[in-house]
Amino acid sequence: MDGFSNFHLGETILRSILSFFTILVLARIIGKKQLSQLTFFHYITGITIGSITAEVSTQHNTDYWDGFTALICWTLLTLLTSYLTLNFSKIRILIDDRPTILIQNGTIIRKGMKKARLHTDELGMLLREQGIFSFNEVHYAVFETNGELSVLKKPAFANATKEDTKSALTLPPHLPTEIIVSGEIVRKNLMELDLTEEWVIHKLKKKNIDMKEVYFAQVLPDNSLYISLDKTEDD
Repeated sequence: MDGFSNFHLGETILRSILSFFTILVLARIIGKKQLSQLTFFHYITGITIGSITAEVSTQHNTDYWDGFTALICWTLLTLLTSYLTLNFSKIRILIDDRPTILIQNGTIIRKGMKKARLHTDELGMLLREQGIFSFNEVHYAVFETNGELSVLKKPAFANATKEDTKSALTLPPHLPTEIIVSGEIVRKNLMELDLTEEWVIHKLKKKNIDMKEVYFAQVLPDNSLYISLDKTEDD
């Protein structure tokens, strides 16, 4: 009976309604990226904002405006962090880290496994979740920043398409690799591919594209380029 005597129905309903519309507005402000929980950071901030909302709704000894202020602070910090990671690659790497290669050219990379804090049993489980039961089927496996595993099968084990049956089975020499990100050349990736800036400039000139126009570019396995131009300025 003591529980019923301390039950404040009206206040709980009012707090819940206010919290509902508050979190609805904040979710729209933060955007879809937060809702998709792309990285561990987004997951943690989502959990924290949800916990604060639940606290404000049900804990009557917590002042509503204190909780509201905390929600606003977390939202602003999340937006600030998203802005910094979007515009500064070093901060993005510091907060979100980089994808880790676990299998390269069919070989398990021990350094990558150690960095990801995974052992072969866990890697095998992640592969089985994608319907892959043999390490021999895997050409590349990349542990993404959101904790998921991306896999490129060896051509002999990939699902065949009509286009595949027209060509011989050959292993790609490397994964599609970013060489220009946010308009800046990724020199580390160029060195790993044994390519130079002059090679990139030459490829772009063939397409009548100036380096300053490029927002993002990848070297594909056949050494052709995927290019996305900077469209921030009005045409």
